[in-house]
Amino acid sequence: MVIGEGYTEKSLTESEMWELMRKAFREVELQGKRVLVIIPDSTRSGPIDQFFRLFHQLLAKETAALDFLIALGTHQEMTDQAIRNHLQVTSQELETQYRDVGIYNHHWDDPETYTTVGEISADEIEELSGGLLSESVQVNVNKLIYEYDQVIICGPVFPHEVVGFSGGNKYFFPGISGPDVINFTHWLGALITSVEIIGKKDTPVRRVIDRAASMINVPTICFSLVVQDRGLAGLYIGPPEDSWHAAADLSAQIHIKYVDEPFRQVLSIVPEMYDDIWTAAKGMYKMEPVIADGGEVIIYAPHITEFSFTHGDVLEEVGYHTRDYFVKQWEKFKGYPWGNLAHSTHLRGLGTYDPEDDMETARIKVTLATGISRERCEHANLGYLDPEAIDISQWEGREDEGIKVVYKAGETLYRLTEDSV
Repeated sequence: MVIGEGYTEKSLTESEMWELMRKAFREVELQGKRVLVIIPDSTRSGPIDQFFRLFHQLLAKETAALDFLIALGTHQEMTDQAIRNHLQVTSQELETQYRDVGIYNHHWDDPETYTTVGEISADEIEELSGGLLSESVQVNVNKLIYEYDQVIICGPVFPHEVVGFSGGNKYFFPGISGPDVINFTHWLGALITSVEIIGKKDTPVRRVIDRAASMINVPTICFSLVVQDRGLAGLYIGPPEDSWHAAADLSAQIHIKYVDEPFRQVLSIVPEMYDDIWTAAKGMYKMEPVIADGGEVIIYAPHITEFSFTHGDVLEEVGYHTRDYFVKQWEKFKGYPWGNLAHSTHLRGLGTYDPEDDMETARIKVTLATGISRERCEHANLGYLDPEAIDISQWEGREDEGIKVVYKAGETLYRLTEDSV
């Protein structure tokens, strides 16, 4: 059963959120239980600070423990100050009002973090992936969850380049999972391509993630959030798969925008919540479907100085390329982390590669207007534009010329009207 409410034209009030949460918790016996809430890091929009406070108000007095685990995937660890900002709490509040609350980063790069919960066989992978891949996948997850009686997932649902829509069991995989599932699912998504998978509910990657999650034998409920601007358009509470389904339907109405004609040039203005290209690349993913052949996406983010804080060395070495560049030279690249190769292809977009001529042809141009130098951009096979040379006002109001400015790029997916289903 899913308990929830959602709107396309307005936001839920806190009293509505409170009532939905109270109703949901009446269905779950949490008295004296140890509860762990899995939340996103600051690269995801949503009133996580508000939920942190509401969870504490509703559960702290009746549970034996109420702790929070930040689902980093492979993002960089959040500092104490970053966590305080994320949850909108002070050091004094953490030491007093919330002194019994544990807040943990997911240490994705420490093998001691994980426990193995199962394996998806090669035969099942072949079936789930539609024949694209056929190899077994070991399923590892942060063993901290087994110290609790109840897990609560709380995070937003948006169109997503790897899985179709984010949220739900994605907070397990890759949120708090080991590298095997992360690399495998990201590469599977890359083989399908971002353009083909983004904004679709039923995808091979989602099937793999849900299958992996079925191996976790800790009671779990999911708070699936649909965020619009600064408000909460929808809240759906229930089993992860079911609450996610409901939230994804609303997200498709709110977070997908259709346009009649493709753009030849888009200036994607990336917010500071994305602090490296690994996360800011969403400014490309969400625009690629509406870029004309030969067009250009410019990621405008003067604050960004790194390709990735955690995977930068590999990306500097490999660069950014189309899917076929890797697939047709697989012996050369298969030893690299597949998740890194996937990110590379997602940012570079669709294209072709001719191994006989060593010729790669991308469908569109991807240019960085960031704090990353021209030399590094060109070495990584990306275009460069000096961000100081950009006057945003000169880009506005030119859609009739095929030029589009997108503010807070990375959350709204753009599609052509002719591709609507």
